[in-house]
Amino acid sequence: MTTHPCTAEQGVGPLLRAWREQRRVSQLELALRADSSARHISFVETGRSRPSEEMVLRLAEHLEVPVRERNALLLAAGYAPRYPETPLDDPALGALREGIERLISGYEPYPALVVDALYNVVAANRGVMTLVDGVCESLLEPPLNAMRLALHPRGLAPRIRNLRAWRGHLLEQMERQIALHRSEPLRALYEEVAAYPVPEEDPVDESSEPVPYFALPLRIEHEGRTLSFISSISTFNTPMDVTVAELAIETLLPADPATVKYLQELMP
Repeated sequence: MTTHPCTAEQGVGPLLRAWREQRRVSQLELALRADSSARHISFVETGRSRPSEEMVLRLAEHLEVPVRERNALLLAAGYAPRYPETPLDDPALGALREGIERLISGYEPYPALVVDALYNVVAANRGVMTLVDGVCESLLEPPLNAMRLALHPRGLAPRIRNLRAWRGHLLEQMERQIALHRSEPLRALYEEVAAYPVPEEDPVDESSEPVPYFALPLRIEHEGRTLSFISSISTFNTPMDVTVAELAIETLLPADPATVKYLQELMP
């Protein structure tokens, strides 16, 4: 992972150049996408030309810049932020909160949760709370963090039967998010959880029959039974608010009939 020293104080040009280089797009390719010219893109990046507000947003869109960072680009160019950051408990997001709660509750008995950009859990259903039963109390104190919960040696890690593979999956997921958002708090979280101790080998599990999984499963022990899940992550289309843009809904789909039966009996 690389760092990006550009800041808003340096103007919008270096910021746009850093995003373009990170996306591995040439000035000419970006110009064609944004209906501009390579010469104008060059002038913007070097500070010889001040882009219009519309141009900043157009370039940000074609570079797939996250909503929070689009506000930073606008500020660096001398414009007001376009996207609000509404607290999740604000009445304006009441319908969103209710919809999320209905969605994850309707997914029961299977686990579902909602996390923010730092993987802090903002909502979880009974399926999730069943899996974390017995975890160290300090890890369950707000803000509950999904990455710490999964990988901490006093969290779920000792119960994850394929910990080494699942840990690799989670760390790669965080690396992709760091590259996308260039977030220092997220980088700090990554460095913390990546430093947690890992056993040399995963525990031997002789309690279940081999299953031909269609994706990497999370195989986790619960009260002497090994449950298997496939993870799916959903985000909101074309969000116009920073808070909403950074929410992700993760659902754990049972990966075998035994897990389906067990959870349905556990939470009828």
